Order: sequence, then structure tokens, then C-alpha cells
Amino acid sequence: MIIVQTPLRVSLFGGGTDFPAYYRQEGGCVLSTAIDKYVFVTVKERFDDKLRIGYTRTEMVDDVSEVQHDLIREAMRKTGVTRGVEVSTMADIPSAGSGLGSSGAVTVGALHALYGHRGEIVPAEQLARQACEIEIDILGKPVGVQDQYIAAHGGLRWIEMRPDGRICVERAVFDPQLERQLGENLLLFFTGVTRDSASILSEQEANIEETKPVLRAIKDLACQARELAAQGNVDAIGRMLHESWLLKRRLASRITNDPIDEIYQAARRAGALGGKITGAGGGGFMLIYCPDGRRQAVRQALQGLRELPFRFESDGTKVIFNYRR
Repeated sequence: MIIVQTPLRVSLFGGGTDFPAYYRQEGGCVLSTAIDKYVFVTVKERFDDKLRIGYTRTEMVDDVSEVQHDLIREAMRKTGVTRGVEVSTMADIPSAGSGLGSSGAVTVGALHALYGHRGEIVPAEQLARQACEIEIDILGKPVGVQDQYIAAHGGLRWIEMRPDGRICVERAVFDPQLERQLGENLLLFFTGVTRDSASILSEQEANIEETKPVLRAIKDLACQARELAAQGNVDAIGRMLHESWLLKRRLASRITNDPIDEIYQAARRAGALGGKITGAGGGGFMLIYCPDGRRQAVRQALQGLRELPFRFESDGTKVIFNYRR
């Protein structure tokens, strides 16, 4: 039996510029961090050749082509593990529609666990690249590439996507005290709504030609945030999150709505400097930046919402249990 733990993520800046349709033309960049909330994937050998897949439902099939969970099915095909196993997934949060990169984490975690079942150790870059191939190239999902790379590598990362297709991942150079303060000043609140992000992301992808000026501005803000962080100006990051949110809202029609706007405005009135909806938008989690001394006021203003306490996670996907006869 193999159990793999893969972190979810909070994207801070640059979201949208990681779509291949954009960065293949102009290049993109994101500042993103893994968090200590996880997707767990378990792979166990069966006594027969059947396949059992467990998630919010259970599948029992004879052939990999019959597996309906598309991410697991294609991970099995990619790794060559196509018979005689049980694959199960669990998550610390609602696994669909959270905006915390759960699909990317599931794909990376499934690949990692299935390779582990084969006794193979593969690098994070390969897991991220193959997860992107599954989601974007094989399944044609309208997603970017940051989720898969942050799930594989972990940490607070600067990820640069170049027009030639190369993706460069480096650890963001933050003073440890600054990184700790940034983590303390960021709060996550569940909006109470999980949504199918595909339609929002499809619209966002279809709008790329007309929203290029907005995406350029989002990319510029990501670069500025990286520089300000290196200088130790953590509150400036909060104010720039506000600027970035105002830009992100222009990428697709359903990124925000009245309930989300009300949540954000209540947090700002209570002293938050900035924030954003995580992921595609339309629901999921709201990320709020609160300067020291205003956190309790913001929590009080949003007391009707469930808070998800979190910390930055330095590790990417990893095997936490490996029992082989």
C-alpha cells in the first residue's frame, strides 16, 4: 500500500497568466504557495485484476477504459498501472470547486502514488509536467499550469511560464520573518458555495485575446509584489492583492457576484487591505489580507462564514506510507 500526501495551494498573484493560450504568446508568472491542507491518494494491490476507484462514489470495473474518474483514469494510463489495484482519494476540504487547486493536487498525487506502486521514484518536475499533459492536453480542461507545479514542488514559489513552453520554478526569496508575517496576515473564509469552475475558466480562456491588457497588468503586479516582498514591505502585498482582485474580476463575467462582493466589502470595512476569491471564482474560498491588529475585527465582520486556518507548506507531494510485501 502506498499513501501520498499532496498539498493544496493559495495563488497570490499572476493567476490567469498561466493559461497556455496566454503564456505561449507573452509569457506568464505567478506567486503561489502550498498550504497545510492536503489531498491523500492511496493505491493498494488487489488479489484479482479488477479496478476499484474510491472517491465521493465507488467504481468497480474490469478495464481502465471504464473508469469514469477522468484524472485517475489518465494517471493510470500514464503510469501503466491499469489492472489489479484499488485507488482512493480523500481531501481536507471539499475536493471539488474549492478554488484551492484540488484537481491539480489529485492528478499529481495519483501519478505519484501509482509510480510508487511500481517502485519508481520520479522527480517533482515530471509529476507536474505529466499532470499538465493529463488535464490540458489529454482531457482538454480549461486550466492553467500553476496548480500542478505548486502541488508537486510545494513551498512559496515564483513560477515563470515562458513562450517557448518552458516552466521555471524557484523558491520565492523571502526573509523567514516576513514569510511568517505574511502567513499570519492571510485569512481564508469559505463562501459556502462550491462550483463547477469549468464554465468560468472556459469563458476566461475564450476571452484571452480581448483581455490581454488586463493579463499584462496582472503579470506586472505579480512582478511588483515579488520585488516588494524581497524588500520586506508585507502590507504592500495586501494592498496589491486589492489591485489584482479588481483586475481579475474583468477576466470573466462570473468570477464574482453579489454575495462575494458583500463578503469582500465587509472585510475591507473591518480593516482588511485586500484579498481575492481563490481559483476561478464564483465561490470557493475568499482570501483576505489583514494587517496586524485587524484580524479579529475582520473575523468578527465575517463571523457567519467558516474560517479555514492554514499555514504555508514547505513540502510538495510526498509518500507518507509505503508498505510493500
